[in-house]
Amino acid sequence: MLKEFKEFAMKGNMVDMAIGIIIGAAFGKIVSSLVSDVLMPPIGKMTGGVDFSNLFYSLTGGMYPSVAAAKAAGAATINYGIFLNTLIDFIIIAFVLFMIIKGVNSMKKKEAAAAPTTKECPHCCTAIPLNAKRCPACTSPL
Repeated sequence: MLKEFKEFAMKGNMVDMAIGIIIGAAFGKIVSSLVSDVLMPPIGKMTGGVDFSNLFYSLTGGMYPSVAAAKAAGAATINYGIFLNTLIDFIIIAFVLFMIIKGVNSMKKKEAAAAPTTKECPHCCTAIPLNAKRCPACTSPL
């Protein structure tokens, strides 16, 4: 059973998938850092210094300066700012992956078109085999 498991785990596509997941997780961290550390500060500055990660609604009615302060006080909050940051992360990751896949697909070798196996009868426009001497539909000689 151990030998079968080893063969299963070492199949090429299984190892490729594991490597893809690990690289994807690392890529996600990079994009999250790009969004939170590079993109969001200028966006916050353009919107009057709003820090999206501290946008929240307190369900208990209290006023708190940040999400951390509200959580420390034990208040129930709806953290829509953190959701906005996560949504922006997702959109950027999806766009970057789209561009990568588009680039990889453009580099793939295009398959050659299959050679035709039929031709068209000049008299009745019926598809007939290439080496036919007479059209089976109209019986015209070719």
